Amino acid sequence: MPFDHDTMVAFSKSFGLFYLVALSIAVLVYAFWPSNRKRFENAARNPVSNEEDRPWN
Repeated sequence: MPFDHDTMVAFSKSFGLFYLVALSIAVLVYAFWPSNRKRFENAARNPVSNEEDRPWN
């Protein structure tokens, strides 16, 4: 099988598509995983934590 330009372009487009689909699925699984619910709800309620909301000395 020769590795000419057209073959490499087709491979890279196919690999890129599958890579982005797999990455998107991984992000969705992480975002909707039940054990992450508390962390995300806390982040939604408290955009600035109490430790960060102090004046500089």
